[in-house]
Amino acid sequence: MFQQFRVARPVRDLRRSESMYRAGLGLARLGHFDDHEGFDGVMLGEPGGAWHLEFTVCRRHPVDPSPTPEDLLVFYVPDPHAWERRCAAMAAAGFREVGSLNPYWDREGRTFEDPDGYRVVVQRAAWTGADGDAAVPSAA
Repeated sequence: MFQQFRVARPVRDLRRSESMYRAGLGLARLGHFDDHEGFDGVMLGEPGGAWHLEFTVCRRHPVDPSPTPEDLLVFYVPDPHAWERRCAAMAAAGFREVGSLNPYWDREGRTFEDPDGYRVVVQRAAWTGADGDAAVPSAA
């Protein structure tokens, strides 16, 4: 079993990505690095959590982000009021609301896209894992 996992993504503007994801998702800065063999980066997540996001910029040869509409980060927020607040925070942070390629995500969630094209779903449900990828919608 893994103790930790990281999702790493190249971005065009490290400061902008950090600011948006911190404000939109309420993530904390867990660490950062400057010019580590030509890369700058920042790690965001919840202190003590088992996962975190890493955003990087390569100083020597920039890497253009190339996400698809199905490259998603999905955050489950079962409480309806907390879900509304999180969706409002995503919009206020500069994320653009988009329709999901997979209509499943639009039934109980909202999909947001950052300026690099990465998508984040804020799902109004609790993930149970009982039936594969089953999610249980929250009570409205």
